Amino acid sequence: MSFALILSHLLYFFLPAFAMAGVCVICGAWLLGSASAPPWKTRWAWHCVAGALVLIGGLVWFDNDGKMATYGALVLVSATLEWVLQRGWQQR
Repeated sequence: MSFALILSHLLYFFLPAFAMAGVCVICGAWLLGSASAPPWKTRWAWHCVAGALVLIGGLVWFDNDGKMATYGALVLVSATLEWVLQRGWQQR
């Protein structure tokens, strides 16, 4: 397998985490919009790391990637992380 093909596989493996990070940062700012929240780049980085860990955990747990349970966990972790980063418990 060539180096470019390895990079391509890794990119497509982590792409759901990167896309979910962008969606959560945009929707979190729109829905919660906390003034004391970290900048969007910091939140995006946190989401990318958490999402990557969820995808790796799903790969290890199920011994297969692309399971719907892993994607469900990705959504749950991303939404919870955005709520924590936006300090959702202090809203209203």
